[in-house]
Amino acid sequence: MRIFKFGGASIKNANGVRNLVRVLKYEGTENTFVVVSAMGKMTNAFEKVVDTYLNDELNFKNSINEIQFFHQEILSDLFEHEDSIHAEINTLFGKLQGFLIHNSTKEYSFVYDQVVCFGELISTKIISSFLDKSNIKNTWLDSRKIIKTDSNYRNAAVNWKETQLNCKQINQQKLNITQGFISQDLKGNGTTLGREGSDFTAGILAYCLDAESVTIWKDVDGVLNADPRVFENTILLNQISYQEAIEMAFYGASVIHPKTIKPLENKKIPLFVRSFENLENKGTKVSKGINIEPIMSCFIVKKNQILVSISAKDFSFMVEKNLSSIFDLLHQYKLKVNLIQNSAISFSVCLEDNYSSFTSFYNELKPNFKVRFNENVSLFTIRHFDLKSIKDIEKKGTVLLKQTSRETVQLIIDKKNNYDN
Repeated sequence: MRIFKFGGASIKNANGVRNLVRVLKYEGTENTFVVVSAMGKMTNAFEKVVDTYLNDELNFKNSINEIQFFHQEILSDLFEHEDSIHAEINTLFGKLQGFLIHNSTKEYSFVYDQVVCFGELISTKIISSFLDKSNIKNTWLDSRKIIKTDSNYRNAAVNWKETQLNCKQINQQKLNITQGFISQDLKGNGTTLGREGSDFTAGILAYCLDAESVTIWKDVDGVLNADPRVFENTILLNQISYQEAIEMAFYGASVIHPKTIKPLENKKIPLFVRSFENLENKGTKVSKGINIEPIMSCFIVKKNQILVSISAKDFSFMVEKNLSSIFDLLHQYKLKVNLIQNSAISFSVCLEDNYSSFTSFYNELKPNFKVRFNENVSLFTIRHFDLKSIKDIEKKGTVLLKQTSRETVQLIIDKKNNYDN
């Protein structure tokens, strides 16, 4: 069985849905499992529903109406008015509003996971129905019934035993379609696998179904040596190893979700990254073997980072006890650490504030430590660097921190010369 994953950019409108059908007709549909994200930027739109529901309850229905209108336009383009899919989508919106009306908890992460799942449920219902209309038989499956997790909402850990048992019930000879990103705990509550987790869903299913391959369909020709939205004259990488892919994903390359590679590497399942526009292109193969081909410098950038410098108020050493308390707080406030550097009297860390908790972290540190920070800085990572590649990045602004290892150099750049607070 092959696993195909389509992200939101590939199905952002009715023509995107038609193109997905074109891809499947070109590639064939036998023994294929399709994993689909929410359409376009709909996950962001459902996040807005959560925010308005928790903070402005009187107006949350307006946010839902915007989402409903977006999907209604796609439905009107793809289907006749009397087609049953219209009623199916209305039923899903009814379930969403029913949850929000009767829900008794205001815990953000729980509400988030019960709400954002509707983006994927709606997109896959529409696509499954359009495949039927295009005479492509398929089976719609609810990913929440397949992928079981713990109850760590918004970043759930997979219960591999239960998930593998559920996968044994799937008919692999058919064309199946399911949702990325979403899952369910053993209590029956919805969970999610972390933002952009649809790639991980494809990896989970590939592992549990012993798939022959996974293909991620993107709006680029494959894995490039840099993000074309940030860098000019990017070059396609024909092949990279699992290890290289993990390194690049860890440092922030957005083409592949960081968690995706491990389950594939465990069973030596190759991953292909291909263009959903240029189907004749082979794209990039990720597998065991050559680290990178062709060999060249690869650039990764993470924006909106926070560089924090922490030192003891009494000018004493930053020893293990101090560092332990800092890491406890980083964990407590769910701050993602992307770079660490320490000296005798200071400790620097580059953070990603995905949960808007940095202010609380800072306020808790301040009584015991001297804390300085720079907001909105960029973290550039260069894999397989040379002197020219480093100099090119250094030209982009003030270098606040630089760290070098054998294969990788990282630079924190402040483009605004926004010096420490």
